[in-house]
Amino acid sequence: MRNIIAITKRELYGYFSTPVAYVFIVIFLFMTGIFTFYVGSFYERNQADLDPFFNFHPWLYLFLLPAIAMRLWSEERKSGTIELLMTLPVTITEAVVGKFVAAWLFSAVALVLSFPIWITVNYLGDPDNTVILSAYTGSLLMAGGFLAIGSCVSALTRSQVIAFVISVVICFLFVLSGFPMVLNVFQSWAPQALIDAVASFSFLTHFSAISKGVIDLRDIVYFAVLIVFWLYATVVVIDMKKGG
Repeated sequence: MRNIIAITKRELYGYFSTPVAYVFIVIFLFMTGIFTFYVGSFYERNQADLDPFFNFHPWLYLFLLPAIAMRLWSEERKSGTIELLMTLPVTITEAVVGKFVAAWLFSAVALVLSFPIWITVNYLGDPDNTVILSAYTGSLLMAGGFLAIGSCVSALTRSQVIAFVISVVICFLFVLSGFPMVLNVFQSWAPQALIDAVASFSFLTHFSAISKGVIDLRDIVYFAVLIVFWLYATVVVIDMKKGG
């Protein structure tokens, strides 16, 4: 555990010691503001909730979080510091978890800094804050899923650009699988069990349920299993690269 904490601190310091972290946070907050108040018609809806804020999170994360994850291992491999990291008294698992936790905490900081929007909706109306808190939790869990996928892809290549593109494609497939347009394609010929199986892989399906205030253990387990699976895949990939 001490090694994981040490790596997490090292990575977090790396984020905030460069302008990249601040640029990311500014872009995230700016885009959430645009999508909430303008695209999402926050005021025109005349409803005291944050649906316009959370509805766009999967699409924001689709591009912003792979941009964070792409540097997790690609940069280490390109600069050669991964060899140095592997000589330290830490296991591959500890290194993978430490880097992931740092990226997850960084995304949590960006999410927390959106609190003025929460304050705004409370000032203008009387929202169900339990539902809003649930949606924040779901958003953070979904962010973990995006980052875990990005971590694995980053371990596959030295190029951050390639890691970013592949991560976006894979994450897009996870988001798209629950989209009504995709499910409608299966609806005309596939049994309901297959349609449900396709939808069950989607970030949208599980995040939408949590964002409505419905805390279902199946949704929590989905994101937990997804994160663990992709982090395990990252460990396997790094171990194979190390062996090669």
